[in-house]
Amino acid sequence: MKAIFSPSLMCMDLTHFREQIHLLNTRADRYHVDVMDGHYVKNITLSPFFIEQLRKLTDVPIDVHLMAEHPQEFLIDACIDAGATMICLHPEVVQKDVFRIIRHIHQRKCEVGFVLNPATPVAALDAFIHLIDRVTIMTIDPGFAGQPFIEEMLQKIKEVKDVKEKGGYSFSIEVDGSCNESTFRLLAEAGNEIYIIGTSGLFGLHEQLDIAWETMKQLFAKETAAMKSP
Repeated sequence: MKAIFSPSLMCMDLTHFREQIHLLNTRADRYHVDVMDGHYVKNITLSPFFIEQLRKLTDVPIDVHLMAEHPQEFLIDACIDAGATMICLHPEVVQKDVFRIIRHIHQRKCEVGFVLNPATPVAALDAFIHLIDRVTIMTIDPGFAGQPFIEEMLQKIKEVKDVKEKGGYSFSIEVDGSCNESTFRLLAEAGNEIYIIGTSGLFGLHEQLDIAWETMKQLFAKETAAMKSP
């Protein structure tokens, strides 16, 4: 399967928002937008308003990662109305309403994914994994960019891949956190399919984003080619 790259827009240079989005529109497979409420994680980042402005500039799919204690009360519909094409949720915060929420998101013609924090087991998805479109594995603790990679999560990626293959499921597998030169090969070997690229994987590689993107692609190709070597 071809690797899919999803820039994390909380890491972009917002002083050059229009310019950087126009450039990424010809390169990115998807966009990753983190919406945090300051309660589920101790940070506040992007918003439905940001998604609305982004949608005016792009036709690229927009994946929204909701890190909020009560996303079903407002944020889910606000993000879909603004232009989101996928809503990614944490199972801990929607557990009692999970089937209703999945059904609602799909009825809104939007995809739904679930995000596993480092301490959340894959088994947390067992009851509804057949209904979802993506599983995202956090390889850092959620809330802040630039944290160190948690190597134990490689086994979790392998476990999710095994569940997908044995169950015949069609969900995609994504990694959020420290997708960069030092982890590309490890993530690919474990079975990852979608790479969320932030500061260390893209935006911090060069002040010119077009050069940063080409550098990222070259590093990924070099690392995954080494993976296939004898």
